[in-house]
Amino acid sequence: MTAIAQSKNNILIRLPDERWQHILEEHPELVNSKPKLLEAISQPECILEGREGELLAMQEIQPGKWLIVAYRELINDRFVITAFLTRRQYLTCRRQIWS
Repeated sequence: MTAIAQSKNNILIRLPDERWQHILEEHPELVNSKPKLLEAISQPECILEGREGELLAMQEIQPGKWLIVAYRELINDRFVITAFLTRRQYLTCRRQIWS
C-alpha cells in the first residue's frame, strides 16, 4: 500500500511499497521509521537541493543525527527516492531551499 505525505510545497509525495522495500534493504535500521519518514517530508527542519533535481528533507532525530528523505516533485510523478540516517556535515554544504 502506498503511503502519502504532503510536502512544504503542498504537493502529495508517494512512498510506494517498492521504494519502502528498497529503503529497508539498504537501511534496515529504518524498519520502524515509516511514520517518521513521512513526517520528515511534511514537517522538515530544512530542505536542501540534491545533485540531480531531487529534494532532501532533513529532520534531526537525535542531537547530531539526521533522517534524510530524498524525493522528487516532478509534474508527472512525485515520489520518495530513498531515505537514510547520517551524522555527516556535508549536507550543510548543499544549497538550502527551505528552513
